[in-house]
Amino acid sequence: MATADTAARSNAATDEPGFLRRMWRDYSLSITVFTMFLVTFVLHTIFGWWQYVADQTSQGQQATLWGWSGYVIYFGEWTFQNWQSEFLEVFVLIVLTAFLIHKGSHESKDGEEEMKAQLQRIEQRLDDLAREPR
Repeated sequence: MATADTAARSNAATDEPGFLRRMWRDYSLSITVFTMFLVTFVLHTIFGWWQYVADQTSQGQQATLWGWSGYVIYFGEWTFQNWQSEFLEVFVLIVLTAFLIHKGSHESKDGEEEMKAQLQRIEQRLDDLAREPR
């Protein structure tokens, strides 16, 4: 009896996806976009620093991290310009399409709701046909 319970539990455990698989299945788009954002943000930091050092050196000034002429100020400006034109735009589009409707849009939920309603009508018609005497 114990072996049957153990086997049933192990089968149930293998049937249920693990936490990471569920997270990937349910949020793969967000995970992918966030990973792309993180990688590009790190690369932006590195390449931005190199560019800042080159600019400061060409002007005969010392590159600093902090202060009004430091890298942090330039980095902030560059970052927010990029966010406004690229990442923020895409992020907002992804998040808002999950909640809002633009009738006829492929991203919108209205097409899915219409399809569900149509399937329900078809199922109802099939049920009606099955009940009719032959």
